[in-house]
Amino acid sequence: MTAAVTPVRAAAGPPGAVALARTVAEHQWRDVVRSRWLIAYALVLAVATELLLRLGGSGPSALLSLLNVVLLLVPLVALVLGTASLHGAREFTELLLVQPIPRRALFTGLWLGHAVPLAVATLLAIALPFAVERAIDADTAPALALFLVVAVLLVAAFTALAFLVATAVVDRARGLGAAILLWLVLGLVYDGVVLAVATAFRDWPLEKPMLVLMVLNPIDLARTLLLLRLDVAALMGYTGAVFRMAFGTAAGMSVAIAALVAWVALPWWLAARAFDRRDF
Repeated sequence: MTAAVTPVRAAAGPPGAVALARTVAEHQWRDVVRSRWLIAYALVLAVATELLLRLGGSGPSALLSLLNVVLLLVPLVALVLGTASLHGAREFTELLLVQPIPRRALFTGLWLGHAVPLAVATLLAIALPFAVERAIDADTAPALALFLVVAVLLVAAFTALAFLVATAVVDRARGLGAAILLWLVLGLVYDGVVLAVATAFRDWPLEKPMLVLMVLNPIDLARTLLLLRLDVAALMGYTGAVFRMAFGTAAGMSVAIAALVAWVALPWWLAARAFDRRDF
């Protein structure tokens, strides 16, 4: 699951932080792009998009059908491949840490080297079938643009979570197990817990607690944003009106996107701190 690591040529002197991050990211990009798992992921997502376009009819209908595929597949792939990538790059990381280089720049390069190829593969796998099938019109274009933005943010957020798991759990097998468990909790179990809370306290005012529970899960947050943009908030049950009131306006959707960005920034910062303190 991990591609071979290409060694970085030592420079005559210690490079700047930005230059180092870019160099590490470029070498990681080459390794990740050659990975069979990334190619398989892109092909599966592209084929799913193509089939849904052919069977689902219009672009918005295909996007609605594609929503659950993306919300389950993208976090899983980002978590598993991200965790495996950082564990697989351990010798490469130790080799670079022998040199007088900043750890934060190295971590940034490793994260970018994994997140960027995965984000590009996700964008191409979704956008190309829409372009080939000529399914982008005035009604579909804004929804597709938001769909792609949310997909990229999910890739970035769950890659950061993967690096946090891989940095905190040294053992490779346990790290992969923890990553899959995190995906199960956020992708499947969490919705059941929210439903149980809503059922148990149905006689209480739950508008604000439900909004808080939604923001605490990036997958639920992404789902809400896209369902509101596709104008099918009724599919979300009785909370649909609450979410529409809170996030249905342009300002509200901006706040929701900012919350998704926070899901990228906070795990990244925690993972970077753990990486700085880890004894390799």
